[in-house]
Amino acid sequence: MDRKISLMTTNKPHCEPENKPKYQSFILLFALSSVIGGFLEWFHLPAALLLGPMIAAIIITIRGARLKLYRPFFLLAQGSLGVMIASHLPLNLYTEVAKDWPVFLLGTLSTVVASSFLGWLLSRTGLLPGTTAIWGSSPGAAGAMTLMCEAYGADIRLVAMMQYLRVACCVVAASVVAHIYNVSSTSNHAASNWLLVSSWQGFGLTLLLIGIASYIGVKLRLPGGPLLISIALGVLLKATGLLTIVLPTWYLTISYGILGWGIGFRFSPEVVRHAAKVFPYVLGSILALLFLNGCFAVLLVYFADIDPLTAFLATSPGGADSVAIIAAATNADVAFVMTMQILRFLLVLIIGPLLARWLSAKRPNETAL
Repeated sequence: MDRKISLMTTNKPHCEPENKPKYQSFILLFALSSVIGGFLEWFHLPAALLLGPMIAAIIITIRGARLKLYRPFFLLAQGSLGVMIASHLPLNLYTEVAKDWPVFLLGTLSTVVASSFLGWLLSRTGLLPGTTAIWGSSPGAAGAMTLMCEAYGADIRLVAMMQYLRVACCVVAASVVAHIYNVSSTSNHAASNWLLVSSWQGFGLTLLLIGIASYIGVKLRLPGGPLLISIALGVLLKATGLLTIVLPTWYLTISYGILGWGIGFRFSPEVVRHAAKVFPYVLGSILALLFLNGCFAVLLVYFADIDPLTAFLATSPGGADSVAIIAAATNADVAFVMTMQILRFLLVLIIGPLLARWLSAKRPNETAL
């Protein structure tokens, strides 16, 4: 596997001149990320530090800049986020899951069923080649679905566009919902202590944990491995009292920015051009999925007594990493949100390929766009 995050290679020319130095594009990316992120932060929009870099990376990449994010940076950012999630998870998490297992089961299955149904409907239109619509509509595990889809007759470019467009839409939708409900945000308090490190020794041990967990996650070849292994090891060490997790605000800000760039860089000009014909239909299916998950969130509010923001984030079909950032920046129940997200992530990894093959059975093979 290439050591840089890249979805494809192509011989088509980019919009950016070949002789333009890359460092100029990186300077522009950093400046644009700071401006957009600062603007969103000024309006107290949750996950502004993720949204700003993500939007900036999409703009820069679509305009033709040949920028790539080195894979180790992205993996370590995932590991950092996993440790941050572990610091928010209660030690009695499994007890809570066992007590409310019907809620978690129905919440997890509802998103999978809704996305599979919409993917099946989109595949019936014949607008997308082969099994592309079904793989592209799979909720969560975006990287895994993108890597596996080509072996099952799907167009990897369109699947990548569908997966990461959904992630981007979910990030924006969740941030808007959090802003509408005017939830309390931790950003103001964190801003006053931006450079504060409560314990350099604790921070050093936390960095060591992030590095080890990310390495193990990669070696196990588990999709989202650095994130999942970091959560597991972080909770274990916290429960045993062997480690006090220390993550300064400035470090998390850098990690959020890297994650935002990692999402944005996937929207290459080639992907956008290739998907132009079906973009309205794909966007429509994503918006329909968000609406259906909003309806499921309403059911959680009325029948499970879950607060609206927590319910919406828990059922959001976007990436678990971006949802975790939004949950941690607000007063949402991080434990409930991440438990639901991780359960759905594991369910998709287990049944996703089987479900995609079943839904695409007897599907005619259309020619690629």
